Amino acid sequence: MTNQTWKLQGKTWRRLAACAAFLASAILPVSGIDQARNSDQLGAGDQVIIRAMHVAEISDKPIRIGDDGTLQLPLIGRIKAAGLTVNELSDQMRKRLANFLVEPEVAVELVEMKSHPVSVIGALVTPGVYQLHGQKRLLEMISGAGGLRDDAGSMVRVTRLRAQGALPLPAAKLDRTGEYYVGEVRVSDLMSAKNPSENFLVRPDDVISIPRGRLVYVMGEVRKPGGFVLREQETLSVLQALALSEGLMPTAGRKNARILRPSLDAAPGKKEIPVDIASILSGKTNDMGLQPDDVLFIPNSAPKSATLRAVEAAVQIGTGVVIWRR
Repeated sequence: MTNQTWKLQGKTWRRLAACAAFLASAILPVSGIDQARNSDQLGAGDQVIIRAMHVAEISDKPIRIGDDGTLQLPLIGRIKAAGLTVNELSDQMRKRLANFLVEPEVAVELVEMKSHPVSVIGALVTPGVYQLHGQKRLLEMISGAGGLRDDAGSMVRVTRLRAQGALPLPAAKLDRTGEYYVGEVRVSDLMSAKNPSENFLVRPDDVISIPRGRLVYVMGEVRKPGGFVLREQETLSVLQALALSEGLMPTAGRKNARILRPSLDAAPGKKEIPVDIASILSGKTNDMGLQPDDVLFIPNSAPKSATLRAVEAAVQIGTGVVIWRR
């Protein structure tokens, strides 16, 4: 075998090795981003890595798409990237480089996406701004934000830019500016898939908000005082509120409870409504309804407290006598 043959084979092997290295770098994601995301359209602020074989002028370091949606690259010049997928952008670059190279090889990798924000805010476990990768539905975005908190209300409100198309909800309408669609869907309907069309595809720049639910409060001599969400019901009965607060304490003054209701008058303060829980429990009086922001207060019964303290003291004395006798 002649020296010339060896040289030709050496060049061939080096070229094959370079091709293999290029293909490996193009296939394996640098940042670990799912390859399925490469079907997303690029936009201003997104970050990509460009690998062009035999073009040392183009670095393989991350580069961010400008606010005008373009990239400025050696040899290629300024090229429009916004609105293209990474594969489409690769094709455009190959066409530009064909003026300098024979069969140029270009690979584009999406490193970071910033152009498809969706705001998921309100009574969620992890509210925030999420990037929309691929097609996601409303319920998927809520789940991706950790799901609803215990104090979440009964409605999901969605705001969408008019430029992104209509909001597919029956009662959706434009706001006063005419630039945004606003619509609502019930959480229970969404979760039960009562109307599957309400679980629509989310679009970039959508704002999904879940307001905190209206509360009623139970305070005083109950086992679990606190605020309880009304959810879809407009009111909560006294007995339901007591059940949510895990029942009365032994020292509760059942006949002297009261509801503290915000005053609708101009004068500040709360209106007091007496409640005889003993009478309600015995069926002599109808149950009463609590409205949003009502406070059901269960006072302490002084006679019951005194009796309970006496019983506790007697138990302690009796226990002491038994121990002394032993």
